[in-house]
Amino acid sequence: MFKINEFQQRRNQLLSKMGSGIAIIPTAPEAVRNRDSYYPYRFDSYFYYLTGFTEPESVLILIAGNTAKSESPRSILFCRDKDETREIWDGFRFGPGAAKIQFGFDETFSIQELDALMPDLMANQNQLFYSLGFDAAWDARIINWLNKVKDKSRTGVSAPEAVLDVRQLVDKQRLVKTPFELDLMRCSANIAAGAHNRAMQVTQVNKKEYEIEAEFLYEFYRNGAQAPAYKSIVAGGANACTLHYNGNNCVLNDGDLLLIDAGCELDGYASDITRTFPVNGKFSNIQSDLYEMVLQSQLAAIDAAKPGNHWNAPHEAALNILVQGFIDFKLCKGSIEEVLENGSYRQFYMHRTGHWLGLDVHDAGDYKNKAGDWATLEAGNTLTVEPGCYVRPADNVSEHFWNIGIRIEDDVLITATGNEVLTKNAVKNIADIEQLMQNSC
Repeated sequence: MFKINEFQQRRNQLLSKMGSGIAIIPTAPEAVRNRDSYYPYRFDSYFYYLTGFTEPESVLILIAGNTAKSESPRSILFCRDKDETREIWDGFRFGPGAAKIQFGFDETFSIQELDALMPDLMANQNQLFYSLGFDAAWDARIINWLNKVKDKSRTGVSAPEAVLDVRQLVDKQRLVKTPFELDLMRCSANIAAGAHNRAMQVTQVNKKEYEIEAEFLYEFYRNGAQAPAYKSIVAGGANACTLHYNGNNCVLNDGDLLLIDAGCELDGYASDITRTFPVNGKFSNIQSDLYEMVLQSQLAAIDAAKPGNHWNAPHEAALNILVQGFIDFKLCKGSIEEVLENGSYRQFYMHRTGHWLGLDVHDAGDYKNKAGDWATLEAGNTLTVEPGCYVRPADNVSEHFWNIGIRIEDDVLITATGNEVLTKNAVKNIADIEQLMQNSC
């Protein structure tokens, strides 16, 4: 999917926020895996958000213009040249000419001209919008251009006096998703939900974790996703108590739970789902009790994810139910207030309940404002809601709870009146999970 107007509007919105000056947004470089083999290429999210352009060796330049001097805002793309010989080896390239037309830029140039043209483009701009500190090589390149501009000061040329973080401006835009983005996120969520449902159907005792991971990759690719959104977590038994487990190479044992945290990327946009279910298709009593506690905490958190509430409201809602459950199961001692105060619950629940979601799995955007207050949720925000419970072997824990790890995660869109669970098609009620697993592939 590609809508040229969508990306032009994003660039225009950023230009209006800049007011004046020049912005420099490079895409990500290609990365060598080993010797002459490269990792699969993935563009920089900020660059892609503003361009829709997916080729490496590309840079976006935005110049806000000067109305007093009748200078209009400009968008400029530097990209690889059209090269039929390289296309035989590496595939299609747009080249500057086609890129200008297809992606709606005001001007395009060869990436080979970047160093020669940038000092002139930066000259007499009062502000430079660039994100220092993320790429040392680019920082050095920017400083070199600035020095070249400063060298012309005797001729009346001035260099930008202020360097501002362009990502902060773009972050605010990215927090509120457009209808175009939401269509992609719904599609990504549906593909991932189908993969989780398939995983439940194909899981059997004595299979390997990587066999289930392979089923996810199959579902992702056959339904049009270009890649997993992140390294999938397929964690059976005790492995589920390691939050970022990614070995995915152990045998799935009878009586264990299987926790899967996996999502796909569709045209740049990520889905992020976690489901937990029994390897043998039937929850034990203890597994069922802990699972239901986590599920109820997640439902309460989703209910709290609505416009006007602050970012932390879903976490607080989930935490209250989890802490009461830990007390009821004698995992924690004291009242809810005491357990929250002393933090003993963190032995079993040590992470927060969600994060922003979009072009990045942990998407751009602040969680607090400059005053230190939690951000307020508003229509168009997309986030995950993912409470959990992880019981490792410990002297203060009854053995029948050991090695149970449970997390339930959904992707949620804040709407004008409440929310929409984008990943609702991935089953998560105990009865639905057990019924689906009986209908195995």
